[in-house]
Amino acid sequence: MPRFSLRPAVTLWPPLLPGSQFVFNIGFYAVVPFLAIFLRNDMMLSGGLIGLILGLRTFSQQGMFIVGGALSDRFGARTIILYGCLIRVLGYLLLAFGQSLWPIILGACLTGIGGALFSPSIEALLAKAGTQSEANGKRSRAEWFAIFAVWGELGAVLGPVAGALLTGLGFRQVALAGAGVFIIALILLSVALPTEQRGKHALNVLPWWTTFRQPRFVAFIIAYSSWLLSYNQLYLALPVEIQRSGGSEKDLGPLFMLASVLIVVFQLPLARFARKTGAIKILPAGFLLLSTAFASVAVFAAMEPAEGWLRLLPSVCFVTLLTTGQMLLVPAAKDLIPWFAEESTLGAHYGALATAGGVAVLAGNFAFGGLLDNALVPSTQAIYPWLLLALFPLCSAVAMILICRPLQTTLITKT
Repeated sequence: MPRFSLRPAVTLWPPLLPGSQFVFNIGFYAVVPFLAIFLRNDMMLSGGLIGLILGLRTFSQQGMFIVGGALSDRFGARTIILYGCLIRVLGYLLLAFGQSLWPIILGACLTGIGGALFSPSIEALLAKAGTQSEANGKRSRAEWFAIFAVWGELGAVLGPVAGALLTGLGFRQVALAGAGVFIIALILLSVALPTEQRGKHALNVLPWWTTFRQPRFVAFIIAYSSWLLSYNQLYLALPVEIQRSGGSEKDLGPLFMLASVLIVVFQLPLARFARKTGAIKILPAGFLLLSTAFASVAVFAAMEPAEGWLRLLPSVCFVTLLTTGQMLLVPAAKDLIPWFAEESTLGAHYGALATAGGVAVLAGNFAFGGLLDNALVPSTQAIYPWLLLALFPLCSAVAMILICRPLQTTLITKT
């Protein structure tokens, strides 16, 4: 009978990584969605200051992904994942015990920095594990990323439910519970994640900035960044459309549930379909679906809303098309990263992919926030913000054809 050991595992068990993402998302979504309510009701902060704090939290995560990935390449994914968990615990503790504004701001930023450390590290590990699995004739790398997305989405669904059950106790208790989740994750991962074997010939770890010396990869991440900008319109543009159609905030719940159900049910089959079709065709198709999602709302934007549940038809079309496009292109894009990267720079490359998206979201949301005010009521002017949003993924679809076409011969040869 095997004896339990507190020493790190010898080999990586691939399902551990989607499972970790599931736990991380429960711990994250149980706390962060309720942060704005805490800042407004308990801290009595203005809407502008709340927006600034939430923006800093987002940027401290997305903007630091390239740093987290580079540190993963330099010091090993296991080490950086564990430090990321520890930093997020510290962030949650500051949110739980901070009595003034600055500890709360620091706590919010630390939650983002923690995610910036462990997220690209986990993706880099998953890419390596998926490559080995595929070489052994088992699950492909793209399928592992699809499983990763499904389990992450399950955590994103269950997290707010867990947080809502605890909100009666107060936000500080919710933050403590979130810290507890990451403490447990820290302990379990310290045992379950193997130490990296560098052998006699250590990997030649290149500086992270060499990632940006690849013109084709830089073009790839810029084109890909419109995905995250588009996906974040679920939080910025979708509420605008719901208001135009005469709905309320209560309608957001079923629409987000629709997105989650689509991902849980269809992500794996679509990932297998994308794998057979090939990233060269799937990436442009995915971005075209994103563009069509915005165009579908533009069709209705000037009309008076329908009666009853039909008023939500544009929102349902938007969520369905946006989520389907995401399910096609995200696993395919992440599966393509190892073709640009050496094993020693996988973390930096995945970090660069996320950071580019984070910058696009910050810039795009700042630019579109005012324009979307024109879409709050049915009018001809309401069409233009949606058409402008549709333009970005449409440009990405064209760009992906040009960027990936020269890779086609290489991909077929290596496959």
